[in-house]
This record gives sequence, C-alpha cells and structure tokens, in this order.
Amino acid sequence: MNAAPWVGMQKPPSSSVVEHSLAVVELSGPLVEAVQRRDRELASQLRRSISSISLNLAEAFGTTAGNARLRFQTALGSLNEAETAIRVAIAWGYFKQEAARPALESLHVLGGRVVGLVRR
Repeated sequence: MNAAPWVGMQKPPSSSVVEHSLAVVELSGPLVEAVQRRDRELASQLRRSISSISLNLAEAFGTTAGNARLRFQTALGSLNEAETAIRVAIAWGYFKQEAARPALESLHVLGGRVVGLVRR
C-alpha cells in the first residue's frame, strides 16, 4: 500500500481500519477517473464519498465515545454512498463489474469492520 505512513508517530491500534479505508481510495482511483471522463457530477460525488470514509474514521478515533459513534455512522453512510455510486457507474456502462470488483469487495469488508465500530 502506498498510503502515507505514520512518519515520526507511534502507529495507533485503530490505524488498520484507516489504512484499509486508504486502500479503498487507491483501488477506487481508476474507477473515479473512468467516471470522470463521462460524468463529472457522479465522479465528484464518488470521490467525496470515498474520501469521507477515511476522514470520518480518522476523526472518530480522535474523539470521545458519543462523537466517535456519530463519525463511525457518517463513515458507514459514506461507504454505502460510495458503493452505490460505483454500482450506478456500472449500470450506466462506464466500466464493467469486473473492473470494480476489487474496490467493491474491499468496501464490503471495510463495511463490516465499520459496523462493528458503530455497535461497540
């Protein structure tokens, strides 16, 4: 994974979930670029929802319990939005299901992890 490392800082235990979300960003990059060529608005929404997953997870791990739950829920909502945006792009014919499979599978696994965080 080429995501930014935790340089000069101790890596927090929660970082594996954030790192997973950054892997989703990397897997989704080519999909966003493919959508961008045909549908700027959908590409923007997809890009923002995927970014929001990582940003809200990181924020959740740095806040108190009540606020953390809200950020985890927001991350889960963004995750669902990103998954649906990818499926919409497939339905429009912007790329094939096979091209999206790695990103969708990673989103699915990450979703399970985030649901666990919402429920804790």
